[in-house]
Amino acid sequence: MRLARTLPLALSLFVASSAALAADEAPPRSPQQLLDASAPSDWRTPDPENLLYVDIPGGRVVIELAPRFAPEHVANIRALARGHFWDGLSIYRSQDNFVVQFGDPTEDEAARKPLGEAREHLPAEFTRAAAGLPFDALPDRDGYAPEVGFVEAFPAGRDPATGEAWLAHCYGALGAGRDVAADSSTGAELYVVIGQSPRQLDRNITVVGRVLRGMELLSTIRRGPEPMGFYEDPALRTPIASIRLASELPADQHVPLQVLRTDTPLFARLVEMRRNRDDGWYKVPAGHIDLCNVPLPVREAP
Repeated sequence: MRLARTLPLALSLFVASSAALAADEAPPRSPQQLLDASAPSDWRTPDPENLLYVDIPGGRVVIELAPRFAPEHVANIRALARGHFWDGLSIYRSQDNFVVQFGDPTEDEAARKPLGEAREHLPAEFTRAAAGLPFDALPDRDGYAPEVGFVEAFPAGRDPATGEAWLAHCYGALGAGRDVAADSSTGAELYVVIGQSPRQLDRNITVVGRVLRGMELLSTIRRGPEPMGFYEDPALRTPIASIRLASELPADQHVPLQVLRTDTPLFARLVEMRRNRDDGWYKVPAGHIDLCNVPLPVREAP
């Protein structure tokens, strides 16, 4: 399958935005100044049906699910949340420079918490067809994919030769843990990347979303012992009070988050600012940006 080739985001949109700024006497000199001058149309509001609220002792973690890439896993995760599956369970793994993992760590399958209305078997959803995706490509080469960019603010890879696209294991990515078999995940055991992006996992595990807010609560959890960070002492696990879909809660209890759109001239300029820093401190502009090093701003609705 061949894909329509589009100009990379930071080339096509940046050209358009540069012309608009030509007449400005003092264009923004920092990413924050640029964000401060953004328009309402530069932002999108996530669907409450795709938002998970994870309540742990330190506060609330907000996760956006990605049904475009993992529809069957997302449907199962919604069923698990509605059935209060994770309430009373824990974050039972914290591996340094890798992931935190949560769910039911019981090794005896017969003694594990039942999945309720969720399905006990799902297909692997490592990749999907790239055709029809609103893919905002970056201009730089990547060692893990022929093309990289964003699909509605989710970092993603794409291969024009195979016609496939997939979500990338960047910081904050939410994945569905599995056994050796590719189709052995249910969405009940989830992990969040808290370390250097393990891109070797791309196309090997189903990625189901990413953290929008609360990464500091996950990344500072006490590390478990070597070699893989599983706590030997259950008392060291981080208890989960509840995991709920935002859509289950009254509107006045929603966290009013907005995510910067990645198909806009504003985002293209942010990317270029990061690719070639010219704020006086940097002496050698990089002229390159890694997919997982692109900032993805999230804010509360003004």
